Amino acid sequence: MSAPLRLHGLYAITSDALCVDPARLLACVSAALRGGAALIQYRDKQGTPAQRAANARALAELCHEAGAKLIVNDDVALALGCGADGVHLGAADAPLSQARAALGPRAILGASCGPVLARAHAAVAGGADYVAFGRFFDSRTKPQAPPATVELMVEARRRLQVPICAIGGVTPANAGTLLEAGADLIAAVDGVFGCGEPAAVEAAARSYAALFTRPPGH
Repeated sequence: MSAPLRLHGLYAITSDALCVDPARLLACVSAALRGGAALIQYRDKQGTPAQRAANARALAELCHEAGAKLIVNDDVALALGCGADGVHLGAADAPLSQARAALGPRAILGASCGPVLARAHAAVAGGADYVAFGRFFDSRTKPQAPPATVELMVEARRRLQVPICAIGGVTPANAGTLLEAGADLIAAVDGVFGCGEPAAVEAAARSYAALFTRPPGH
């Protein structure tokens, strides 16, 4: 059995508002990478197939030049076509086994698990390389998502051998308890890209990235 994949750091997720302007999208993702984002997720629910393909190819190039990973939200075919490092799937998306067959053994497969540990166990059994729990705090991106708890994170860290991502209203100010509980990745949409301006995006990314260089308890 291969060793678990090491994923660690800020996981910045693009917003629909950002994706409508390709030039601004690339400028802001570049800024997030300069600020220390380890992974970028291209999440675009509104763009046309042609727009999404062009954006994804450009983002893959940006990420790889920066030594970061690009993950595509939901769309296995898009991830394959743009040269992304993997795909993130929700409960209603393509099965993990189908994604693995299409993308190959080296692709990174992530799974949204809401606040349900059993869902994470099933995802790992199905081939997920990392799992995401949330929302942990009030979220502007998904305000109606059911809440998750720090206790869930503690139990997940005890039971799971794959990287764990925390998402949902997580900020540099409130992320500490989740990192102490065992989160490997902190995902943010609005917290990184909400301002929409590259200088502010870079500053926000640096604030998140700094969390991963501090000693525990600081």
